Amino acid sequence: MEIQNVILRGSFSPAVSSIQTRKSRLFTKLAAPFLSEIGSPKWVSMKCDCSFHSDTSPNKTILQRCRNSAQKAECKGISDVEEDKPKAKIRRKNLAVFVSGGGSNFRSIHEATLTGSVNGDIVVLVTNKHDCGGAEYARGKGIPVIVFPKRKDTEEVLSGEDLVIALRSFKVDFILLAGYLKLIPAALIQAYPKAILNIHPSLLPAFGGKGYYGMKVHKAVIASGARYSGPTIHYVDEHYDTGRILAQRVVPVLANDTAEELAARVLHEEHKLYVEVSAALCEERITWREDGVPLIQSKENPNDYR
Repeated sequence: MEIQNVILRGSFSPAVSSIQTRKSRLFTKLAAPFLSEIGSPKWVSMKCDCSFHSDTSPNKTILQRCRNSAQKAECKGISDVEEDKPKAKIRRKNLAVFVSGGGSNFRSIHEATLTGSVNGDIVVLVTNKHDCGGAEYARGKGIPVIVFPKRKDTEEVLSGEDLVIALRSFKVDFILLAGYLKLIPAALIQAYPKAILNIHPSLLPAFGGKGYYGMKVHKAVIASGARYSGPTIHYVDEHYDTGRILAQRVVPVLANDTAEELAARVLHEEHKLYVEVSAALCEERITWREDGVPLIQSKENPNDYR
C-alpha cells in the first residue's frame, strides 16, 4: 500500500492562522524519526490527527500525538501484511491403507476423512487376506482392494514393482499400515521414502520385531512385569518395527491385567493416536530434526513440536 498523505486537521484561532505553514513544517521535522520506526513505506498506511490549540505547546503536542499515531500505524501495518498475505491451501492427500485383519484402525481413519478431521481420502486398500474384515469393509464403502502378496493357489504373481505401479495409478501420497503382517517390499520403501507409517501395540523399541504382533505383544508385556505399554507409530524401513518413532501414547499396565484387557485399552488409544498422526501427515505438519528424528508440529501452536 502507498503511504497516505499526512493531513493536519485542527482548530486554529485567528491569532495563529498565519503560522499554519510553519507548524506544518515543524510537524514534518519532528515526526520524521517516528515515521522511520514504522519500516518500509511500501506497505504501511498511516493517518495522523495532530490538531492543537494556541494555548498548548505545539512541539509537545505534535511530538506526543505523532508518537501515538506512528505506533498505531506500525501495528496496523504489520496486521495488514499478515492478513493480506495469501495462505497456501493444502490439497487433500491420497492415502493407501494396508491391513491383514478386521481393520479397526483403518475404519477409524476412514471415518475421520469423512468428517474432515483428516484432510485426505483413502483411495485404495491393500491386504494379504482377500476375505478379512478390513477388505470387506473397504468393498462396502466402494474403496478398491488390492491383494498383496497374491495367494499361492493363484497363477497371478504381483511383484513389489507391480504394487508400486498400482499405487501410483491411484496417485497415493502416503501409506498407512494398520495391522498388516507382511514385510513391506524394498521397492515400495524406495518408491515412498518417509511416506510409510506403521502402528505397533507396544512402546517400541520394547516388544517389537518379527513375531511380535497382536495378542503376543500384550502377553509378553504382562509377563515381563512392565508397568507401562501403549501404541507406537513409526516410519517403515526394510525391517520389522525398527523405523524412526513418530508418536507414542502411554497406557498403564494394571496389576491384575489380562492380555485381552490390556489389548482393549491399547487399541482404544491406537484409534485416537493414528487419527491424530494421519491429520498431521495430511496437513504437512511433520518435520525432521537435524539428527533424523521426526517431529509433529502442533496445530494450535506452530512453535510447539512433539
